Amino acid sequence: MTTVITLASRSAAPTSLQGARLGAPDPIQLYADAHNALAMALHYLRQPQANVPGAARKAVQALAALRSLGSADVCTSPSTQGGAA
Repeated sequence: MTTVITLASRSAAPTSLQGARLGAPDPIQLYADAHNALAMALHYLRQPQANVPGAARKAVQALAALRSLGSADVCTSPSTQGGAA
């Protein structure tokens, strides 16, 4: 008879519970995505042979990340919404 040894499953690191439940994006990741996309757009434009279409694509990616950041519930406490304390 062969002995079977059960191993722990291999999976990616767990995400935050709120993000996993609600599918909410991480605001820090969205900010980083926007920052990186704009940095790449500037890099494309500063080259001797400016890559304007590539810079435009990166700018659109940055705007999409910023829109996602704007629609994410980042600061929803009453103190940050101008409510009376």
